[in-house]
Amino acid sequence: MESRPALTESSHPDSVDLDRLAVPEILALMNREDARVVEVVREALPAVVPLIEAVIDRLAAGGRLFYVGAGTSGRLGALDAAECPPTFGTPPERVQALLAGGMQAFGRAVEHAEDDPRAAAVELDSRGLGEGDFVLGLSASGRTPYVLGALRRAREVGAGTGALFCSPETPLAGECEHPVLLAVGPEVLTGSTRLKAGTATKMVLNMISTATMVRLGHCLGNLMVDVRANSAKLRERQVRILCQRTDLSPDQAADLLEGSDWDLRRALTLADGA
Repeated sequence: MESRPALTESSHPDSVDLDRLAVPEILALMNREDARVVEVVREALPAVVPLIEAVIDRLAAGGRLFYVGAGTSGRLGALDAAECPPTFGTPPERVQALLAGGMQAFGRAVEHAEDDPRAAAVELDSRGLGEGDFVLGLSASGRTPYVLGALRRAREVGAGTGALFCSPETPLAGECEHPVLLAVGPEVLTGSTRLKAGTATKMVLNMISTATMVRLGHCLGNLMVDVRANSAKLRERQVRILCQRTDLSPDQAADLLEGSDWDLRRALTLADGA
């Protein structure tokens, strides 16, 4: 047993009587705490910048990004990885997620899976982890054995390493090149890191994937030119983007996109050459 709990397991002094509060009071308290997350992330930006630059360097050279986590942290990594192919047109293997207990743990907790430091290393080996890749550990407590095992394996093979965590002076900080502390403090509901810790983690993951893909050329201005048209909504978005970047009418843009198999980048090239 740990002699001292992680900060994420500490009790918040303003919520010790949480069960006695009325709904408006609970919401006001949670809202005040959530407002602090933005400032915490802002304070962490000097550490986030070199992490993202390291990710960009690896992916630009053909490497892959692996998010590794358990529980809420792991699910957030899986969510961000899943959004990359439809948003940026990247192959699914470019950004991958490892979740303790496997992807079945996304919807239902798999007990004790996070306590196995070898499991993530074995999974990374099965995916051919190499020195050209980057492994990002996600652990609110900074102590999750599953995540620690992944980072140790990444260091052994020479892959890039980073971590997002919400407790200071934790083992995770010493197991990677690019540690990022998101010091959100105790949760309103003690130990429930799906709250502020989860919000801060999601915000930084948004930054990592978005800034990386922008710098790798997956957008034009602020437009998602590699977005995949997998639905009517996304086909309409492609039409709007094509109209915005050209003099085409919506009908002309739709015809050009249909003739380009709804490949927006190809349609833009054709429109420029017309």
